[in-house]
Amino acid sequence: MSRFFSSKYDGLVPYTPGEQPRERKFIKLNTNESPFPPSPRAMANAAEAAGRLQLYSDPECTVLRKAGAEYFDIEPDEILFSNGSDEILNFAFMAFCDDKHPAAFPDVTYGFYSVFAELNAVPYTEIPLRQDFTVNVDDYTGLGRTIFLANPNAQTGIALRRGEIERIVASNPDSIVVVDEAYVDFGAESCAGLIHGYNNILVTQTFSKSRSLAGARLGMGIGCRELIADLNTIKYSTNPYNINSMTMAAGTGSLLDNDYMLENCREIEETREYTISELRRLGFRATDSSANFVLAGHPDLSGGKIYSALREKGILVRHFDTARLRDYNRITIGTMGQMRALLAALREILEAAE
Repeated sequence: MSRFFSSKYDGLVPYTPGEQPRERKFIKLNTNESPFPPSPRAMANAAEAAGRLQLYSDPECTVLRKAGAEYFDIEPDEILFSNGSDEILNFAFMAFCDDKHPAAFPDVTYGFYSVFAELNAVPYTEIPLRQDFTVNVDDYTGLGRTIFLANPNAQTGIALRRGEIERIVASNPDSIVVVDEAYVDFGAESCAGLIHGYNNILVTQTFSKSRSLAGARLGMGIGCRELIADLNTIKYSTNPYNINSMTMAAGTGSLLDNDYMLENCREIEETREYTISELRRLGFRATDSSANFVLAGHPDLSGGKIYSALREKGILVRHFDTARLRDYNRITIGTMGQMRALLAALREILEAAE
């Protein structure tokens, strides 16, 4: 870093994105992208919007907010769109956390939470998951902190039931509970409906996973109008034109082409269950995932060795070299053909290690 870099960021360790290789072709199962292209309507809308790029995008996201409000059965002022769900999560750290409102989240979860806390000088507590990687709801009831829960949880794919989330929200009436639903469309229960019963819940979602728009960068926050007004204050104080016109149009098209998304999600769920079953048949420990990925580890080979061996065979998975995850790899669910190629490669790796 340069000598001009502010000392307030001396301890900041930035988030490490998943590998995006360019030098060779891989079966890419490392960043939880969809194996399917965006919906036809999303692509057509984006192409049409490209002809108006000389104009600024609509800072109020009027058309997109209308489509989102209709989809979630809420009012337009109860939803805010952002440049990926990462932006809305950062807004939440900025708006709802400080020295008097420290943050709390699991020790194994989305890696950006700790980065956003450090970036915004927010004190935070990492609450250990149980040994089986599940969240203990009792750890969060009456906690009195701004809580961030990925549901299904990032890295594990394990989901809490909506009633369990509601218990956490109800027991923390004076604290915001942020429910990060990046993977909710793959088999978990959304908590978006809880915003009409509680004024302290913010639900975030993304178009990157189930809606095949990872490259477009589009996310959203859903909450009571007062919370959304708070987040809009942050948005309009940083970047009012935070979503480009093509992304906005693609997002609207995706919401209006919902059957396409649902069909893709069901196919991914079926492929996930097949993959989990086959992994366990090979001796792997695999989580009961409700996401478009599974966390899996083998008792006879370290996660790092399996990652490296798969990479040599042209298959990318995600390895986290942390104390609780280094024996595992996170595997994105791709097409059935991709998963069969993965399983065949794992059989070869295990046979070679005998």
